[in-house]
Amino acid sequence: MAEPTDRGRARVALIAGASGAIGRAVALRLAGSGCTVYVGYRGGRERGRAVAEEIRARGGSADLAQIDVRDASLVKQVCARVFDHEGALDILVNAAAINLETLTPGMDDETWREVLATNLDGAFHLCREAARYMVLGRWGRIVNVSSISASRGGRGQANYAASKAGVESLTRVLALELGRKGVLANCVAPGVIATAMSERIRREHGQDIIPHIALSRFGTPEEVASVINFLCSEEAGYITGQVIRVDGGLSL
Repeated sequence: MAEPTDRGRARVALIAGASGAIGRAVALRLAGSGCTVYVGYRGGRERGRAVAEEIRARGGSADLAQIDVRDASLVKQVCARVFDHEGALDILVNAAAINLETLTPGMDDETWREVLATNLDGAFHLCREAARYMVLGRWGRIVNVSSISASRGGRGQANYAASKAGVESLTRVLALELGRKGVLANCVAPGVIATAMSERIRREHGQDIIPHIALSRFGTPEEVASVINFLCSEEAGYITGQVIRVDGGLSL
């Protein structure tokens, strides 16, 4: 549970990529834990609106935040708007990511840069701006969604794997820099989760992957969200700089 602050207000959470499957599950879970949730989306406004409406229908508090994480100035504006409206920005969950697969010899510069711009540059933009407000309140939780690809790699994923490895290193540095200010930074690295992003892999290679997963099944967005919810809570107050794998044992 994301308990209220000493002053009695709800924790304020910004979820980047909340129109996607994992981001949606995180938004719903944090809202259910009592957080005021800003549903961040880039182009999927209708999906983002549906998430916010679902939160409100369940009795939670939610607002929309259109945010392109590649745009540093827009990220700055969104974080400032959240802080100005709520008086705090306590939690950042970065679930915004893209994956454009191409074997390395055939990968052009644009494909490389597009993935790095969203997955790594975007994470930096978000963490930098959110951390500034968290430091003011001497309390904060940053959770970046990584991937087991950061440590395992994958054919056609030079850009994606490199971006996620960078996110994990960025998170460790943030943990070192921000810990004394009461701000914790962690990564969650999902395995093969039943989302649109993994649909092709599950369809074409599922029978080859399942035998290597200790639990013999793919994960769900809700299972990832439950771990993120914990890392955003008071109970996780002595955990920082970690990469938590949620992969059903695929990395064993």
